[in-house]
Amino acid sequence: MSNTIPAQQSIVGVKELRENLEKYIMEIEKGKSFTVVRRSRPVFSIGPILDDESEWETIADFTKVKKGGVPLKEILARL
Repeated sequence: MSNTIPAQQSIVGVKELRENLEKYIMEIEKGKSFTVVRRSRPVFSIGPILDDESEWETIADFTKVKKGGVPLKEILARL
């Protein structure tokens, strides 16, 4: 496993990512990628999904069921 970071990716610490997740999600939606580091060592990379969205199939859209979450029993009853 290589510890080199691709030049086109920005670096972000695990703590920074966790504390500002929504900010980084918005940047990823714009096409930006990040290498996440912990203790100055690369741990993983995050970035936009490059696959064609037509490959994704919606099985259940729970965002339309109840804002704030749905109990597991209710989810299972709808499947």
